[in-house]
Amino acid sequence: MSISVFDLFRIGIGPSSSHTVGPMRAAYDFVQALRRQGMLEQVRRIQIHLFGSLSATGAGHGTDRAAIMGLMGKQPQTIDPVVIGPAMKALQKTQTLLLDARFPINFNVNRDMQWHPENLLHHPNAMRVIAYTDSDELYCNTYYSVGGGFVIDQAQAEQGESDTDLTRLPYEFNTAAELLALCKTHGLSISGVMLENEKVWRDEATICAQLMRLWEAMQACVKNGLRNEGMIPGGLFVRRRAAAWHLRLLAKKNNGSLIASTSSAMDWLNLVALAVNEENAAGGRMVTAPTNGAAGIIPAVLHYYMQFQPDANDRDVVNYLLTAAAVGILCKKNASISGAEVGCQGEVGSACAMAAAGLAEILGGTPAQVENAAEIGLEHNLGLTCDPIGGLVQVPCIERNAIASVKAVNAAHMALAGDGEHIVSLDKVIRTMRDTGRDMHDKYKETSRGGLAVNIVEC
Repeated sequence: MSISVFDLFRIGIGPSSSHTVGPMRAAYDFVQALRRQGMLEQVRRIQIHLFGSLSATGAGHGTDRAAIMGLMGKQPQTIDPVVIGPAMKALQKTQTLLLDARFPINFNVNRDMQWHPENLLHHPNAMRVIAYTDSDELYCNTYYSVGGGFVIDQAQAEQGESDTDLTRLPYEFNTAAELLALCKTHGLSISGVMLENEKVWRDEATICAQLMRLWEAMQACVKNGLRNEGMIPGGLFVRRRAAAWHLRLLAKKNNGSLIASTSSAMDWLNLVALAVNEENAAGGRMVTAPTNGAAGIIPAVLHYYMQFQPDANDRDVVNYLLTAAAVGILCKKNASISGAEVGCQGEVGSACAMAAAGLAEILGGTPAQVENAAEIGLEHNLGLTCDPIGGLVQVPCIERNAIASVKAVNAAHMALAGDGEHIVSLDKVIRTMRDTGRDMHDKYKETSRGGLAVNIVEC
């Protein structure tokens, strides 16, 4: 399995990579399968069945809306979020869905969108789509949204595949130990290893340009988050805080004390994370990094560096994202980045480790120090449950990104204060995350049936 930096970082929409982006991609892929088989014109009706975690928190994550938009030929990376609301209102009124943006079919949301609490065999995020003629089933496939917007279908799941790209890389690694050995043997940084691997798919100029476009998308998300005000949709009455906090920070004067200066830097770090995740929670455009629920951490730490490091430059952005992706690849290959599979340790924990590694690299860390930073970042998120109130990516998700951003910066600085030697390796922490996720009760894995999701009334 070969994973690119551009698999882990994708421009999309909120509020969830596994519950919004993944289902939209799956529905779009279903339509493309119909097209390849010459079946599109025969379709008269389609049913969507959501299972497990997609059913439990799908309403709050907009899973149904995302899947319907995918059937209409929309993709997460290109869809304008503002079209979704009007399109759903029109569908409710006319009960007509324009399949692949071309073929009108009957679609009754109450009849054709089915919710099933039980999990299917291969993953808790499962979606089955069935196309019918006037009288018979025409085509059916089941899709699994395995985290971070990654989607596999039934055949891939049965074969144990998590990705279809089998490209051979010049510096293949499946563990952090292998990655460090490659760095030592070839005299490369972690970002250097990643860059050489990325060249299998595209040239260096293209890689750098596309990474800068991701950074531009992250910055645009922050700007929107700092500008937009009011309540976040969903019924929890969570008020956006980033815009008002931004104005207070701009007006704040530094009195020259070290504490005030340090506090100001942390304030900006927290602010950016909140801005991104408030925008995500409202269904805005953002960059999955490596998931939507944890999308504020990597841009917050990068903004922190770019704002407070005097010699920061575009090359730092490239190296930061490449290094972060290397850690994300390890988490995905050896554990999971899906909250429905291992809890929030797989989302916020992975993102924290990725950001810590990226920051350590561009601050001049050795590969061993970078690996140590990632290990610290992930270790101190082990056991983190995914218990969103109301099935919405709002509480505790928005603040959790801010806290993890601070952790990531701290992890990087702690690692850089040492020589890279440490007792627990990143590989062991990733393995522990995997095992902890397996032992974690399902009610703590993005079902909103445990933790804060059920105790909020008592609080």
